[in-house]
Amino acid sequence: MQVVVDGLSKSYGPTQALDSVSVEFDGGTVHTVLGENGSGKSTLIKALSGVVVPDSGSISIDDERIRKASPRTAQEHGIQTVFQEILVAPNRSVIENVYLGYHPYLRARVSRDAQERRTRELFAELGVPDADVTASAGDLPLLLQQITVIARGLLREPRVLVLDEATAALGLVERDALFEVVRRLRADGVLIIFVSHRMDEVVEISDLVTVLRSGQVVDHVPREEIAPARLLELMAPEGV
Repeated sequence: MQVVVDGLSKSYGPTQALDSVSVEFDGGTVHTVLGENGSGKSTLIKALSGVVVPDSGSISIDDERIRKASPRTAQEHGIQTVFQEILVAPNRSVIENVYLGYHPYLRARVSRDAQERRTRELFAELGVPDADVTASAGDLPLLLQQITVIARGLLREPRVLVLDEATAALGLVERDALFEVVRRLRADGVLIIFVSHRMDEVVEISDLVTVLRSGQVVDHVPREEIAPARLLELMAPEGV
């Protein structure tokens, strides 16, 4: 599968967040989007996720142009996003949070015991086998809230999994477990779009890095050329 971003632009008043950005994302790869704050990476991720409607340009999935940008449309095309902001319903259980937004008809066909079992399986895959998934999500530490949100995305068996700073709240054990899941999904042909400010993670997991600066694509760096010094040079403002 392939996601093609073609000439995407978005401004907020006088601020040009994206300026004719074009990127091809291929299935079976971990494609990292890298840039300093204000580079446009968050706006690009939100556009791919249907949260932001671009001013111009297009997004296509397997040659089908997305005509109506919305989170629902993105999800219908198999795009699941774990945003930097940890989004849980604090008064609902972990299980209910993992199944939050799941198709009501499909959820009704899954017993409570089966939902709990699947939630526990997902948590175990993510390095947390002993979590109390019946507890209220709001009572959990941020690490387990983030695991809850990641599990929600994995439950839906995405064709595209967007991880927007999803490792920020994780410890090393949980991060390594997530990376094992990412490698398995990649081997199954899933596209992983990865955003992280941690250079060691970018070097470890990326097949391709697209660097943004001031709302524009600076370069696409293949796996064999990924090195911290090179990436930092590309990210730096012009003249620095």
